[in-house]
Amino acid sequence: METLHNILKKNRLSVTDGRKKILELFLHSNGALAHADIEKSTGKIFDRVTVYRTLQTFVDKGIIHIIPTIDNSVLYALCKDNCEAGHHHDEHVHFVCDDCSKTICLEEVTVPLIKLPKGFKPNHAAMVVNGICNECH
Repeated sequence: METLHNILKKNRLSVTDGRKKILELFLHSNGALAHADIEKSTGKIFDRVTVYRTLQTFVDKGIIHIIPTIDNSVLYALCKDNCEAGHHHDEHVHFVCDDCSKTICLEEVTVPLIKLPKGFKPNHAAMVVNGICNECH
């Protein structure tokens, strides 16, 4: 696993305490995180705006990706190594457990190719599957 410092430097970001702390949360998480989870985990060290700006910077740089939720909020998850600024390659299925509410990236399950009608051009496709995860089963 890459170190915090290497990930930030590779993406041409300065190494700040806020970025290190938030990136560390993703590296040690085995699921997706909500903005509120990140705020709670960073305590009173960083304000809401700092957390929001850091998350947006990480999305823009291809460090994390956004997962849409059924209630129109978003979750964030760590990208794999092949994502880069402006080019996310996160066309995998996201699984939401109905028991524990954890959201998990299923990297090995890809979103199927969708054929759109003539004149439509897709930018991104996301798929969320709900059910019971392997830990709750």
